[in-house]
Amino acid sequence: MTEPHMWSPSLIRPVAGDRLRLFALKGTEELGQAIGRRLDWPLARHEERDFEDGEHKTRPLDAVCGADVYVAHSLHGGPGQSANDKLCRLLFFIGALKDAGAARVTAVVPYLCYARKDRRTKPNDPVTTRYVAALFESVGADAIVALEVHNEAAFENAFRCRAVALTAAPLLIEAIKALVEDEPLCIISPDLGGGKRADLLREALEASTGRQVGKAFAEKRRSAGVVSGDLFVGDVAGAACIIVDDLVSTGGTLVRAARAARDRGARRIIACVTHGLFMPGAEKALADPAIERIIATDTVPPFRLAAGPVRDKLVIVSAAPLLAEAIRRLHEGEPLTDLLVF
Repeated sequence: MTEPHMWSPSLIRPVAGDRLRLFALKGTEELGQAIGRRLDWPLARHEERDFEDGEHKTRPLDAVCGADVYVAHSLHGGPGQSANDKLCRLLFFIGALKDAGAARVTAVVPYLCYARKDRRTKPNDPVTTRYVAALFESVGADAIVALEVHNEAAFENAFRCRAVALTAAPLLIEAIKALVEDEPLCIISPDLGGGKRADLLREALEASTGRQVGKAFAEKRRSAGVVSGDLFVGDVAGAACIIVDDLVSTGGTLVRAARAARDRGARRIIACVTHGLFMPGAEKALADPAIERIIATDTVPPFRLAAGPVRDKLVIVSAAPLLAEAIRRLHEGEPLTDLLVF
């Protein structure tokens, strides 16, 4: 359930004290700078150096001894580094910060790699989310903050250090309200697993607009990479429908749900995701006229999308206000209740 008054991105105040240090590693500089502006706090200086054989080192240039340190790094693949490259650099940097005497180090990971591999689906499968958690703990991370993880229960259970799963709902509400008119609204989950996420956004949208918002879900079964399922539950006739998911990869899941809703009389469809990976095939799939607009945050910049129909549909929402608010509250010891996934 959401809090009666969900936090709004407009409710920002500067961070207090002088022991905070905020770093943003290569690939996340723009988002890190935006977080710093929201906090009215400059990014701390650091060095990232590459060696001829592919090895690297990262070290803080500003003093961190006794400081409360936050390192922002979004662990998506590309454009210049793989997810593995970014993960390795972040882990080594956390270790360097602890060696330099940082009192507390929090990894702020807007997009967490391997979060989708949170359970065994075949014999002898890895549970990679748990292994990633062990890596963060082994280098001394005191906490990890992630935005809209694939499975919040698996995420929280994987870590023994503090694990903060933020909801993107406060970010997405204002973007949705700017696109919809005085018309019936319905939130659609494109699969049963996303029902909790869709309910959270629906409740927040109802609280923000003072209007009743319907709900629906589409069936999705995946086996050997093949997606199937024809069941659709919910009344969407004449409604503006918002399909909610944690991420978009190739876009197939969103398009299936959008077509099913259109077939049942939905007036318009808006796809609403937190992480826009937009992998090969997404441009073709998401050009489908069943989807009118696509809302995504900047946790993954849309560098894979060329100019064209899909880029024209895209509305980018900054994750900086939410991440800044989470950092401020963690630093000042305030509750995070209305920012969390429940």
